[in-house]
Amino acid sequence: MRVAVRGENSGSVRRRIVAGCSALLLLALTSGGAAQAVSSPDNVRADRLDPRITEIMRKPDYPNAQWGLLQQDPDTGRVVHSRFADQFFIPGSVAKLFGTSGAWDTLGGDHRFKTPVYAIGERRGSALNGNLGLVAQGDLTMGGRTRPDGTVDYTDLDHTYANDFPGATLTPENPLAGINKIAQQVRKSGITRVNGNVIVDNRLFRPEPVFDPVPTPLIINDNLIDLLTTPGARPGAPARLDWRPKVAPYRVTSTVKTVAAGQPTDIQVTTSANGTRIRVSGTIAARSEPALKVSPITDPAAFGRTALIEALGRAGVKVTAKPTGANPVGQLPGSYTGRPRVALYTSPPFSQYAKLIFKVSHNLGGNLTICLMAVAAGSKDCMDGFPVLADFLDRAGVDRKQVQLLDGRGGNPVDRTTPRAVAQLLTYWQHTPEAAVFRNALPILGVDGLLADNCTHCPARGKVFAKTGAAVGLDALNNRLAVGAITIAGYLDKGNGRYDVFFAGVNGASTPDTDVNGVLDIADDLAMISAYLQEDTARREG
Repeated sequence: MRVAVRGENSGSVRRRIVAGCSALLLLALTSGGAAQAVSSPDNVRADRLDPRITEIMRKPDYPNAQWGLLQQDPDTGRVVHSRFADQFFIPGSVAKLFGTSGAWDTLGGDHRFKTPVYAIGERRGSALNGNLGLVAQGDLTMGGRTRPDGTVDYTDLDHTYANDFPGATLTPENPLAGINKIAQQVRKSGITRVNGNVIVDNRLFRPEPVFDPVPTPLIINDNLIDLLTTPGARPGAPARLDWRPKVAPYRVTSTVKTVAAGQPTDIQVTTSANGTRIRVSGTIAARSEPALKVSPITDPAAFGRTALIEALGRAGVKVTAKPTGANPVGQLPGSYTGRPRVALYTSPPFSQYAKLIFKVSHNLGGNLTICLMAVAAGSKDCMDGFPVLADFLDRAGVDRKQVQLLDGRGGNPVDRTTPRAVAQLLTYWQHTPEAAVFRNALPILGVDGLLADNCTHCPARGKVFAKTGAAVGLDALNNRLAVGAITIAGYLDKGNGRYDVFFAGVNGASTPDTDVNGVLDIADDLAMISAYLQEDTARREG
């Protein structure tokens, strides 16, 4: 289910905060405890909390909530603040810290995904009598977000959240950039005609239905079709629609009408059974910003096959096979030994993908990390990534018994972590050569990512580096939203190149009704707690 946002003019600050909490929507996730219990036996050695933080925790909005908090010096181990540090909390997207860290360690931050294309058949001059096989390697973006300088682009509210929150925007890069480069390389290899087929080899790993969204070996545009509606010149006029990536047999039609300025924008997306016929309907207010929606790509391998055939045509390579239809993976050989490689697309380094996952709370990427660890262990079963993650956490000094996971994004009801386990993981990274790269991959308060619009003029701006998380669902009994958790975890800048690690979270909160603004208020509170922790720490250290 989804939480509906009332009105299109909710502030971008609120939209980005809740999206930063991952838009994880779970039903009736609660946790007991009283808001007044802002101290516990494990805080004996901790300093007194900033009164502004205790004031938040004691708000009447949290009558049945449980707060957790841990702030610690990663160099000395000194605990600065501790509240229920060894109690399980629902992590939401803070769980992405675990899976993405495990993949980072397993693959290496400098790892680049190299997606080859092989010629399977006989060459006669410029003709290939046979097939081209693109061997998918689990590249998260296939060039669709790569800037000219080789870094990965993102917006503060990612297009993957467009159906849940208004204000999502697109990066300017061509989603088919990697596919186009592959096609151009095939042409440069001397091939101008393929008397056969183009096949995507998607056998790297099997789709894991427990994960939501389900990662696939080939991913183009996050396995989504972007649908961008712009209001017409006047009320009553048809709205303008643009969509991408334009690949057959996907077809999009629109009946969206422009209504008077200030009237509700209400756009719906319906799809055919196979997902290839998409209809956009509803209304959009005159003089409003373009409204983005997305529709899923139902068969990523078949989509990628068609996209490559079309790209080959643009590059001057004729393929005799019909461009649309199923991806005939069964026609591929068991091995490519001895087959000539005619193209190779190389991705940005994995650290750039980790940055994307953290900055925008990229759910597909978070789940993909588990599958990538399984592949590194020689398995096609994504679940085999968890033993690899377990080994990493053991080596990193994380008490694995204080973490429960059944995905990589933090979206499964099983997922739990203690504040201490998160602090242990953050402490590990702080003592590695990649400490600064990891820290700067997290959203930065008031600067970028999903914390870009928080605390933009407060003293803590630019001094909190943190991942956020949430679990929110409908309490139908009381007609309100139940907040299983809102969490935030990362680093607090103490000055002079020193940082404390921290976790703050609340379980079992609720809102007055079904208006999402109540959830956003709770997310605001967590962001402000992180700011107050940093400000108080800087004052003490100064």
